[in-house]
Amino acid sequence: MWPPDRELRLRNAAMAWLAARTHDGTLALSSQEIREFTFEGEKFALMDPQRGIRKPAGFSAALSIRTVWRPSDAERPYDDAIGDDGLVRYKWRGDDPSHAENRALRAAMVGGQPLVWFWGTGVAQYQAIFPVYLVGEEPAQQQFAVAVDGLQHLRPTDSPVEEVLRRYLRAETVRRLHQPVFRSMIMRAYEMSCAVCALRHSELLDAAHIVEDRHELGVAAVRNGLALCKIHHAAYDSRILGVSPDLVVQIRADILDETDGPLLEHGLKRLHGLKLRTVPQRKVERPDPELLALRFERFRAS
Repeated sequence: MWPPDRELRLRNAAMAWLAARTHDGTLALSSQEIREFTFEGEKFALMDPQRGIRKPAGFSAALSIRTVWRPSDAERPYDDAIGDDGLVRYKWRGDDPSHAENRALRAAMVGGQPLVWFWGTGVAQYQAIFPVYLVGEEPAQQQFAVAVDGLQHLRPTDSPVEEVLRRYLRAETVRRLHQPVFRSMIMRAYEMSCAVCALRHSELLDAAHIVEDRHELGVAAVRNGLALCKIHHAAYDSRILGVSPDLVVQIRADILDETDGPLLEHGLKRLHGLKLRTVPQRKVERPDPELLALRFERFRAS
């Protein structure tokens, strides 16, 4: 067995390394890149390539969990989702509570050990979410409840503030888990390129929702997103720029009539009537015409 202090040093070293390699969780990593982690001068596997749960030999508890990527038209083997309490769920391995991997997760829960969640966003590509904590087990549903960093001690109660807590937990889970995963999927599909102007600097690109999360049609899927540079994302959100269902860029009429500097002229007005420069290669990941139409109507109404 690893001494507890050494095991904790490895967990901390792994998360510090991931923070540096992912620019504090904003970038995805390939399987090959994840395999480059070393501890005390030797390579150390952070993720099990064959299993969803990684418990290194000699560890007291699991080190990481993994959710496989699924194409938009396929089903994920394990249905991880946010519950009514605002916490996300991770399914058991199989249906045997005494399976070694389930025991490893239970040990992490009991010991309050931080884990890394490798969430698949493409073939052999993962968004690392860290640290996460297992804060409860639901045997009837064969799953664990997972909280993001800083929320592991917050549990919904029967107090008057319960609904506020639920909303906070859900918002924080979306911010720390689903937003980075959504961005990573969008960047992969659009090949790290702005759909409007083809800018390819990742630090200047955002994953824009066509229809917002809170809308009943606001699914966290590539078909509900566009890769946009920060200027065009801001223009899209402020309804200066619209995208029609046939993928044509439209600029608001009053902006077309406005006279200003070169950014307005070249960065916006000259885009009017042009098709999107970049769209996903897979048809199933291209912007959903129904969602574009819904968003475009709002643009036209402005």
